[in-house]
Amino acid sequence: MTSEAPPFWWEDPDWRAWALWPVSTVYGLVAARRMISARRERLDVPVFCVGNFTVGGAGKTPTVVALAEQARRMGLRPGVLSRGYGGSFAEPHLVDLHHDTARHVGDEPLLIAQHAPVAVSPDRAAGARILIGLGCDFLIMDDGFQSAHIHFDQSLLVIDARRGLGNGHVVPGGPMRAPLVSQIRFADAVLAVGSGEGAADAIRKAARAGRPAYRARVKPRDAGAIAGRRLIAFAGIGDPTKFFATVEEAGGSIASRRVFGDHHPFTDGEIAELSREADSAGLDLVTTEKDAMRLRSGTAAARALAERTLTLPIDLVFDEPVVPQRLIESAIGAFEKRRYGVAKGR
Repeated sequence: MTSEAPPFWWEDPDWRAWALWPVSTVYGLVAARRMISARRERLDVPVFCVGNFTVGGAGKTPTVVALAEQARRMGLRPGVLSRGYGGSFAEPHLVDLHHDTARHVGDEPLLIAQHAPVAVSPDRAAGARILIGLGCDFLIMDDGFQSAHIHFDQSLLVIDARRGLGNGHVVPGGPMRAPLVSQIRFADAVLAVGSGEGAADAIRKAARAGRPAYRARVKPRDAGAIAGRRLIAFAGIGDPTKFFATVEEAGGSIASRRVFGDHHPFTDGEIAELSREADSAGLDLVTTEKDAMRLRSGTAAARALAERTLTLPIDLVFDEPVVPQRLIESAIGAFEKRRYGVAKGR
């Protein structure tokens, strides 16, 4: 299953966005009402929700990993809740790095499970119970901000600093998951990832609502592996241009770019075409960790392509290094208030 945002979502509103405006309005009203009126299950451990304003890649996965790593450094036992987009499990399932593949649990849960236990389930509360039973004492929700099924003690909305909110319209006329004001109402903080001023409007509105805004950037973990190489860079993620920019930042020279839809399942024909182009031009192949996860779960041809393809792991680096600890402490503090009967107002 793949998804690819229409290009007009990320441009100034045009006739397509306005033609879909009535449908977007209804979708937005339903999404806002659900966030306001839904009964959220309260869990017996702190819950930190990492979401995003829009559909598509904003840097949510590296944010979840960074928070999980920080929680571990603080002596906590973090666990991550994921819906398991692209996976096949209908029942709650604890990700097993030794046996599960991206076809079973999705590419993002496999990536995150290298840093903390991950439960995949459409029913987030059921997944939470698995993690709590495992001994996890701090839960991080990977997405789920708009679904309103679980009470979260702290929420951080991630936004791409370059693309921002796109055309500002709600699905299907734009990339917004719900109206901006409704989302900010339930957010505790905003994180702009990358460089650029695309997030400025969201940050201003968050500031007016008293929500702090932070900044972070992605940094290649092993730039030396691709520095100086001539490459075919390919990616099936929410915003492949960010990956291409990171490759170039690491010193790689991109001779050819190939873009696929988010969570794209590579066909043998596409794999053969990538291999032929690399062989004929004497180029190396490079892709994202998420794409590599899917290739390793695919056909024999996909696994062979994964073997010859370089990957570029990334880390999220906060402009203020103390921010992850501060956010986690805020979640724990809110949980303590909730546990002793002092409501947070949600």
